[in-house]
Amino acid sequence: MTLENQVSQGWQKLSSALTHQARPAPQKEGTSVNLPLTRGSTVVFPSLDDMRKQGQRRFEHEYIYGAMGTPVQHELEKIIAEIEGGSDCQLVSSGLAACTTPLLAFLASGDHCLMPDSVYSPTRRFAETILKRFGVETTYYPPCASPDTVKSLFKPNTRILFTESPGSHTFEIQDIPQLADIAHAAGAKLMLDNTWGFGIFAPFKHGVDISIQALTKYPSGHSDVIAGAVTVNTQEDWHILRDASIQLGQLASPDDCWLTLRGLRTMGVRLAAQSRSALQVAQWLQTRPEVERVLHPALSDCPGHDLWKRDFTGAGSLFGIILKEGISQKAMEAMIDSLTLFGIGASWGGYESLVLPTSGGITRNHPCAADGAGPSFRLQIGLENPDDLTADLSQAFAALNGQT
Repeated sequence: MTLENQVSQGWQKLSSALTHQARPAPQKEGTSVNLPLTRGSTVVFPSLDDMRKQGQRRFEHEYIYGAMGTPVQHELEKIIAEIEGGSDCQLVSSGLAACTTPLLAFLASGDHCLMPDSVYSPTRRFAETILKRFGVETTYYPPCASPDTVKSLFKPNTRILFTESPGSHTFEIQDIPQLADIAHAAGAKLMLDNTWGFGIFAPFKHGVDISIQALTKYPSGHSDVIAGAVTVNTQEDWHILRDASIQLGQLASPDDCWLTLRGLRTMGVRLAAQSRSALQVAQWLQTRPEVERVLHPALSDCPGHDLWKRDFTGAGSLFGIILKEGISQKAMEAMIDSLTLFGIGASWGGYESLVLPTSGGITRNHPCAADGAGPSFRLQIGLENPDDLTADLSQAFAALNGQT
């Protein structure tokens, strides 16, 4: 199988399920192909007994009260759980909320949490502020640390081993099955930020307990939704997560759920195309004299490439670039400013290409792949013609060389 086919095969396999799941049940009088959008807060019942019975069904993805989820949210939760391979999913207000809600649900004062040094910066900030204030200690480990190193960091009160694979700035792939074994042997749960791997990495087959998604990215796909999802695979974990989500007031708006469900319909074909384009651009960047290293998990010299080949059925559209030593941050910024087809902005996973500097603003406790070379940036590859994107990057390198 060619590398081009490897990066897109998982997305292509999803397309039939994404097209046919979470659809309205057939009716004799005819059926809309899309779920109706239900907006509402109050739900009224025929009797007090009916209201009491429905109120006891909070774990069943049932319409009880608007703040506990609407029908389209519950259908979206079911399809997300199906894609992830879990039993139940809770939708929340953002990708960051998908990281913070399970941390609050499964940690208590006096507990200890392990996080990879490559973790999403807002998750790190949450650990350093809210969790710290609540009496939870966090230790950061190298994302590619050896099993012995990870084991040595466990304490008797370690309750969570948090993972993010790949890291969204330095793109290390972690050995999730091995880390799951270590966590479970110590009586801890393994959480995974699986946003990059949604649909191409099966978390629960690899030992994950709680899988986290920013639906803002690939599922919605059009850069107009803020939403997140947390999926679990046991009833015990589901009850803990669901009760915490209700108590925290976590949900996603009906409109965002409807838009995300619509975006999911095309995610397979979008990402099949975007993953192939991303690989083409990444391989082109490898030929540039200004580039020290391209951090794309499908490339053989990316940290964790062998794990990607073993565990993933495809690749995403986001990857990093490290420039040669001696190139200044100022020169890289001139390059970025000269790009015309790449928007400058945070987030990723939409239909449009984006660029974001990753050097100068990342907090790390341990050495990483970007150390010892020049400045770095990351690219999100959209649905543009990849030849047009490489042409845009080529003229931008000319701007960089004029500043070096």
